[in-house]
Amino acid sequence: MEHLQSKLVSQMVIEMNLQGPPFAALVLLHPLNGSHRIIPNAVVRSKGDKMTYFGHELSKCKDYSSINYRLPFEKGYLVDWDAQKAVWDGIFSSEVLAIDTAMSSLLITEPYFNLPNLQEVYDQFVFEEYEFQSYHRCTPASLIPYGSLFKQPDLPPAECVIVVDSGFSYTHVVPLLNGKVIWNAVKRLDVGGKLLTNQLKELVSFRQWNMMDETYIMNDVKESCCYVSQNFRNDLETCRMNPKSNPIVQEYILPDLTTNRRGRIRQPNDIVAEADQILVMNNERFSVPELLFRPDDIGLDQSGLAATIAQSISLITSDLQGMFWANIGLVGGCTKFPGFRARLTFELQSFAPIDCEVAIYECDEPIIEAYKAAATFASLPGFTNHVVTRAEYAESGSNASRRKFHDWKPREVEKEKPREPTKAKWKQREDDRSQAPNRATKTRNKANSASTATTRRR
Repeated sequence: MEHLQSKLVSQMVIEMNLQGPPFAALVLLHPLNGSHRIIPNAVVRSKGDKMTYFGHELSKCKDYSSINYRLPFEKGYLVDWDAQKAVWDGIFSSEVLAIDTAMSSLLITEPYFNLPNLQEVYDQFVFEEYEFQSYHRCTPASLIPYGSLFKQPDLPPAECVIVVDSGFSYTHVVPLLNGKVIWNAVKRLDVGGKLLTNQLKELVSFRQWNMMDETYIMNDVKESCCYVSQNFRNDLETCRMNPKSNPIVQEYILPDLTTNRRGRIRQPNDIVAEADQILVMNNERFSVPELLFRPDDIGLDQSGLAATIAQSISLITSDLQGMFWANIGLVGGCTKFPGFRARLTFELQSFAPIDCEVAIYECDEPIIEAYKAAATFASLPGFTNHVVTRAEYAESGSNASRRKFHDWKPREVEKEKPREPTKAKWKQREDDRSQAPNRATKTRNKANSASTATTRRR
């Protein structure tokens, strides 16, 4: 990063589990030149060239057909630490960042409502595996006030804001008061980019081509063709009246793997060869993003996004609710759909009180908005007051993180005691199995205890 914490310590920002290609991704801030780069957070196996790619290596892949993904994140939480380590090893190597982690400070985002056991593994990973000098861990929404999403000229920063974070696994509605998350009012909608891509794969496979194994291609189709309808019933009737020729229908030319030509939307002057495969996108263009506003269309027993935002605001003190209605910000890849903001504004107006103004803010790059805010936060002189150092972790363990990082689940800090060197949790499984007593041992112990008790009674 351009701003150095000191002459010897560089800072690095990693935002995790954002909506990237058809998988969660990492966005990195280079510690020296200040540039950013989006890295696929996955271990990828291509059936075409029979190669395995770790994170940043996916750009070398030439055959994107039938790609298999091993994702560190499942259902929003980091569960595959071996895959995550493989991706991080490549990131810290000379091919990407080329940094010495022992002389670096790290800012990393974590999922909302992250489990305490997973938070401890985060600490172990950062300090025991990579030996970072210090690090800060927080949720993406808590960084947004440091960015430019809500900034307006000649006005002070907004104190009451709501961040709608629609990413890879879920869509979260996160209210913040003076930069701090109001956790009892945070709401989650179980619709994200992964679900939308899978839904599009099923629709296209049922109606046209079998695309169930083509996640990478169908994600590009979703991002290129889909939009949020402003009048779902009218658009649906338009597509039904004339399925092959209407203002909505769009043709997508599938990629040609023999010439390494990428897929694209067919333009009026395009000349289509006989070998080209055409994917006709009709009502799929708007019926897939509609799940964000009508999740019950596929059987999810949840309210739509507008109702979820209204429920979140209703849990806040009534005196402040008007300010939250006037400061709603959009981040995350799913908010990039054309028409998303207009549709959400229209639906929110029916939920908002008459005397409240509904104002929605959006940015040019919602995918990396949290990353840019994190970079600003890391460059502040007071950032060092928010980090946990390697020395603090060596003395107090994860208790140091619980004291410094604002968590969704307040709990008492355990009584401090000198830490003994321990193996990381992901390395203890085999040792635990070998040390576990077998059934015969347990039986002998039980018999010995019984005989001792009988002797004492006598």
